[in-house]
Amino acid sequence: MSTLYTVLTLVTATATGLGCWMNYIRHPIPVASAKVVQVPESWIVVMGTLLGAGALGLLVGFVVPALGIAAATGLVLYFAGAVVAHLRVRDYALGPASVFLGLAVATLAVTLNYRLG
Repeated sequence: MSTLYTVLTLVTATATGLGCWMNYIRHPIPVASAKVVQVPESWIVVMGTLLGAGALGLLVGFVVPALGIAAATGLVLYFAGAVVAHLRVRDYALGPASVFLGLAVATLAVTLNYRLG
């Protein structure tokens, strides 16, 4: 198994799993971010669930490659949506969303290369 694929997948799964947990406990960081982009607070748990599903899907992808590819794709779409949500309200503090988007894109690229290449 490719070391880069393994490490990047584990890092991304850990980061998104942490994001899931932060949303579930309503940590001030995701709550404030949701407020900035005008997302209802009731969506925070839903967004956490999507992050958790992505993290779990990446891990299951070690055994079921198609699920790992789907999870990585879903995370790319999730974080692209986060960047768009920030831009929509003219919030240009894109650091965290961009880092997570870059991580998801890199994971998807490495996963596709490893699984299909």
